[in-house]
Amino acid sequence: MAQDTPPAKRGRKRAVGEDEVVAAAMRLLGARGADAVSIRGIAAELGLAPNAVYTYFPDRAAVVGAVVEHLLGETDLAALTAPDTPWRDRVHTLATDLRRRLLAHPGAVHLLLSGPMDGPHALALGEALLAVLADAGLDPTEAARASYLLIVQVLGAIALEAAELPSPAPAPPITERIATRRDHLRAIPADRYPRTAEAADVIAQFVSDEQYAWGLDRVLDGIAARAKS
Repeated sequence: MAQDTPPAKRGRKRAVGEDEVVAAAMRLLGARGADAVSIRGIAAELGLAPNAVYTYFPDRAAVVGAVVEHLLGETDLAALTAPDTPWRDRVHTLATDLRRRLLAHPGAVHLLLSGPMDGPHALALGEALLAVLADAGLDPTEAARASYLLIVQVLGAIALEAAELPSPAPAPPITERIATRRDHLRAIPADRYPRTAEAADVIAQFVSDEQYAWGLDRVLDGIAARAKS
């Protein structure tokens, strides 16, 4: 008489932590874009039930906040706080670093702008920026207003770039992006939009490093003038 086969032992429930949830969200962001970053999507990525994700994050907004914190946490604040470096150079270093990191994940820009940046890494970044502007000679009120202006300039410029990029793929080379923009601009009727046609080569390069630095310098010029007044 055949013996009954003993029941299979159940494996232990897989335990995850907040870091694993954020890592799964980052993988989804890189593979499928911002829309894929959801509680159910993360749970499926981890091979878990959605309730396991809710243990750490009450909703998608909380996950997005954690992803934003993760991205901002990769920013090197040491360059921003280096006392021997001119304050404008420090701001340029921060702005360049943020652009490089965020455009590597175009969908991240949408997430970054979809909610308040009020986590510890965001606050540390804001605090360091206020310190830089104090070094520039601004009083606390002017420094606070200037920090907001810089954030709007930097993130706004990055967001406009990201809006043109295919998500979730990383940004193509800048030369390729400029060529694509130039081809599009040349197709615009010059008789109806003569000024646009005349400036087409300049407009095509709005996604260039030079334009990004140019816009930032114009803002920094204004801040420097306020510091002297």
